[in-house]
Amino acid sequence: MMDSPQAAGSKDPAVSSLRAPPATGYAWYTVAVLTVCYTLSFIDRQILSLLVGPIKAEFAVSDTQVGLLGGLAFSLFYTIVSLPAGRLVDRFNRRNIIAAGVFFWSLMTAACAVAMGYPGLFLARMGVGVGEATLAPAAVSMISDTFPNEKLGAAMSLYGVGIYLGSGLALLVGGLVVQLVTQTATLTLPFFGEVASWRATFLVTGIPGLLVALWVLTLREPARRKTIVAADGAVARLTVRETVAEIAKRRVAVASIALGLMFQAVALYAFMLWSPGVLQRSFDWTPQQTGLVMGLVVLIGGSFGMLMGGRLSDSGLVAGRRDAALRIATFSSILGTLAFGALIWAQGVSAPATVAVFAIGVVLLAMPAGSCYAASQMVLPNQVRGQALALILFVANLGGLTMGPLLPGLLNDYVFRSETALGLSLGITLTLSTLLAALAFGWGRPDYRKHHEILNP
Repeated sequence: MMDSPQAAGSKDPAVSSLRAPPATGYAWYTVAVLTVCYTLSFIDRQILSLLVGPIKAEFAVSDTQVGLLGGLAFSLFYTIVSLPAGRLVDRFNRRNIIAAGVFFWSLMTAACAVAMGYPGLFLARMGVGVGEATLAPAAVSMISDTFPNEKLGAAMSLYGVGIYLGSGLALLVGGLVVQLVTQTATLTLPFFGEVASWRATFLVTGIPGLLVALWVLTLREPARRKTIVAADGAVARLTVRETVAEIAKRRVAVASIALGLMFQAVALYAFMLWSPGVLQRSFDWTPQQTGLVMGLVVLIGGSFGMLMGGRLSDSGLVAGRRDAALRIATFSSILGTLAFGALIWAQGVSAPATVAVFAIGVVLLAMPAGSCYAASQMVLPNQVRGQALALILFVANLGGLTMGPLLPGLLNDYVFRSETALGLSLGITLTLSTLLAALAFGWGRPDYRKHHEILNP
């Protein structure tokens, strides 16, 4: 066991005795509820992508301002709040934290329906980010304490698929809702009077979350397992300086994963926000057509890519390739660069060709994420894993959520200056970001292998 600080008057810390995890049936019930929460979070954050047209028309805003709604408004508070949220998760009841977060972000999603201007909509989107920041650290912690090690990978994979279930359902259900509510120009709502009918989409997606928050309260707070304790029972903790020193020893491996995931997130969030708009602007697709096709592409392709990436990474590790996760991430990013490069050349050629590029691309975008988060834990000592992962997530989310939605809008407004050039703007963003992701993942492979060998002889 590696050296770590001693508690006063004690010997080196050891792992506390483990309590048996809950029965398998209840454990899977727990992860199912949390997966629904994760799915709901992505529905609420992605529904904006189908409402770009009505929002621009009502508020007279540019593509750049829409990009800020989809990116900075959400990501700034989502990333900042996630750091203190992680500390709360380590100290207080995680089930209650999740329930409060689901309730708050759902309320803020519903509040988007009554925003009277762009600033109000911006503030509501900030609120969605604050609420959603509580979910990931609390849910991952609960799942880790609910499942035995031999089943934890499958449980985490199921939870992670919520990204693509939520994003896909946002497009499927959102497209249908937009089509239905826009058949009537306005709706009359209690207390708020007559409002544009597209706003009802936010109510349809936000209000069910209030009920899901109550459902979360049916879960039991699991006992915390594998706590590091000293001989006298005190929890051993590294100082901030010692924590930084441990991460610094692995700075190339950690930076490689953080930067790779950041560029991958730039591509993912640009794709999620702007791909529906490409089909609508270039080929005059309706929101219902776009939601159906892109919903299936994201739901099926994204889920398949995430599960396949994890499976290939696990198989490579079993075969002795210690950097298997980074190999898969590098390879899939290179293929993504080629796929999205085709979007630049095929821009506006035909809808089927564009959808085919999107389908291949989303599979490749999904492959690195889950395996790289798991890989980051394999080269770090237990006492710094949470803080290192928080740093990786901070970099990935702040960069990805901010730049991904914004860059295509900037290119469209200030470089090409054409509504119909969105496919070209998106293609350039996706191609460059996946190329940079491949370079970042590949850069860290030698250092990652070295530290993997040290901690996993």
